[in-house]
Amino acid sequence: DPVPLLQVIRPEPCHVCGSCIRFGKTAIKCCQCQLLLHTKCREQCPSLCTPRPHHHAWPREGVLADFAPSTPPLVPALVVQCVTEVETRGLTETGLYRVPGAEQLVREWKRKLLRAGGALPALSSVTDIHVVCGVLKDFLRGLKEPLVTFSLHPAFLRAADIPDDAARDTALRHVVNKLPPANRDTLAFLMLHLLRVSHSRDCKMDVLNLSRVFGPTLVGHSSANPTPLAIMEDTPRQCKVVAHLLSLPPNFWRGFVETEQENLVPM
Repeated sequence: DPVPLLQVIRPEPCHVCGSCIRFGKTAIKCCQCQLLLHTKCREQCPSLCTPRPHHHAWPREGVLADFAPSTPPLVPALVVQCVTEVETRGLTETGLYRVPGAEQLVREWKRKLLRAGGALPALSSVTDIHVVCGVLKDFLRGLKEPLVTFSLHPAFLRAADIPDDAARDTALRHVVNKLPPANRDTLAFLMLHLLRVSHSRDCKMDVLNLSRVFGPTLVGHSSANPTPLAIMEDTPRQCKVVAHLLSLPPNFWRGFVETEQENLVPM
């Protein structure tokens, strides 16, 4: 009972031939026994299978670690798939991440991906790339706490306020290293992605534009229920944090996500 054309997020062996199905390739997964195989190996697959427990869907909401894989780099498959799709066909779109996608489609696809858990349906069928961007932003906004966490929020704001460039960079690196591993790896993965977006002339989304969009999403507030005054004071500082994080050298970020699995970060 196979369902064709899932997109592989983490390399896994093909049940039929034993060789690895590489990242980003399409594969077939059996609904009953969850066996994974190359599309070309479908004919050789035995017809009888033993049902195994279904992959549990992800929680509707949670902290980032609830969605992360068990082996490094600890970047949720949903984040990897959205970023891969955006980089495959979105880097020529003006206003990437600024132009909103249709709200209903964003909600629908986010729900679909969360329900799927590890075996994500391919996003190539989503015609409007802004919908994919919307899913990524909505997922990050919907976490129980922002990517930089409630406890480290004040430290990020303080570090970004340091006037001396070298001292500020050192302080920011120090705070990034204090993040829980899944938050740190995911932040690194997103920073490398946003740097690639900022380098695209067609997108017209420089670091300042991207930091305005992603400040509230990635940095948020220091509690789940901020006061109106805190919201007003935090907003410009959130953008400042993201702008300074994007000014850190790409090699700093690559150190977190490229050591374990070189093909996680799309070229």
